[in-house]
Amino acid sequence: MARQPRQPSLDAPRGRGGVLGPRPPRRSRDRFGRFTEWIARNMGTPAFLLGLTVFCLSWIAWNTLAPPEWRFDSAAFGFTALTLVLSLQASYAAPLILLAQNRQDDRDRVAMEQDRQRAERNLADTEYLAREVVALRMAVTEYQSEAITRDVLRAELSRMLERLDESSGDDGDRTPAS
Repeated sequence: MARQPRQPSLDAPRGRGGVLGPRPPRRSRDRFGRFTEWIARNMGTPAFLLGLTVFCLSWIAWNTLAPPEWRFDSAAFGFTALTLVLSLQASYAAPLILLAQNRQDDRDRVAMEQDRQRAERNLADTEYLAREVVALRMAVTEYQSEAITRDVLRAELSRMLERLDESSGDDGDRTPAS
């Protein structure tokens, strides 16, 4: 019996694989870009320059000192094959370095945009906090002007007790409240 394809159902959530099933692991599309950056980083190192110097000296030594039938580049023609190899290396190195530089520029552009957005958020947060501080200062100032101190409260209570005493007359079996 042939297995029928599963129909997507709207009453159940999709699993991790989605409607079409699980995706195969995605290979990095950026492998060549990382390779170009590796080349650009390593081309200016002392190890690369030393290796290139050893390669050129070995080439020249081999084609000068080896028996004539083993030589593959002639000193009489100015080591033409070595010149071509170095030219080929340079013709590939320049575009690879430019690609790596373009990738770095793209990363810098993204980082600058993120920094700009972060700065905008920080500015908005700072402005909000400044407004809150001003509102708190105004509330504290208003509260302080309306706040009743202990001395004012005592004076007011004493005045009210005196008025009560005056209004009740001197009948007074009055017991003070404690």
